[in-house]
Amino acid sequence: MGVGLSVLIALKATVLFLVFTYLSTSGLTLLSLPFLYASLVSVLISLASHPSINLPMLLGKQPDGSFPIWSIIMFSPYIYFVRVFSFMRRLSSGEEPYSKVCEGLYVGGWPFAPSKLPPGNPAIIDCTCEFPRIKEFEGHPYLCVPTWDTRAPQPGEIESAVKWACRKRAQNRPVFVHCAYGHGRSVAVMCALLVALGIVEDWKKAEILIRERRPYIRMNALHHKALEEWSKHRLSTPRRNEATNVASTILSRTSGRSRSDTDQPENKSD
Repeated sequence: MGVGLSVLIALKATVLFLVFTYLSTSGLTLLSLPFLYASLVSVLISLASHPSINLPMLLGKQPDGSFPIWSIIMFSPYIYFVRVFSFMRRLSSGEEPYSKVCEGLYVGGWPFAPSKLPPGNPAIIDCTCEFPRIKEFEGHPYLCVPTWDTRAPQPGEIESAVKWACRKRAQNRPVFVHCAYGHGRSVAVMCALLVALGIVEDWKKAEILIRERRPYIRMNALHHKALEEWSKHRLSTPRRNEATNVASTILSRTSGRSRSDTDQPENKSD
């Protein structure tokens, strides 16, 4: 398994420390101190995001998607860096902010503006620990599953998110699952949701389906492992009525074939 984010942030910490060293030896002590602080914060983030530690709660993100003042001050070098980096990367890539997987289900990147949110007043599952929920979305049903970039939600967190999303779909409300870019964390949760709704048989087929809608997704070994564990121990069962309606729509669009079980009675097992 790759170490992903922890290595990247460790490299960033090294660069910042080298800048600090250069400035301090040049007699620019005051100017060098912010670089030292940013380097120390990066070291802390690198350790906390390592798979063997995996402590997303370090940043202090609240269940409502906000950050306490102490976190904003203490981790500002990281928090604002990832926001600027995310904005620039998405601007340069030209990728759509979100993709419609099937009727009522969307996956994508951090919605930093109302225009980046899917239509239909969707319920939001936020899989980031580094991005805030913006105030314009306070009226939307919201679930926070804080997870480091390049890491995966725990199987229990995936199960909780799936159950929550199934309840929202039962209310005929769209569901939008997002992470930073809509490539990894959010895709893992969406894979599980597609399985739980009975749209696909397993997470591997769900990944293929999502890739057809959003070609740049890239789940890693950690995401796959979490989905495998979730599949073995999950408690949620397919919602057959939802599955019949949505799956028949998908198949009619992709293969022109209709499912033979669309007229089957609804399975009430829970």
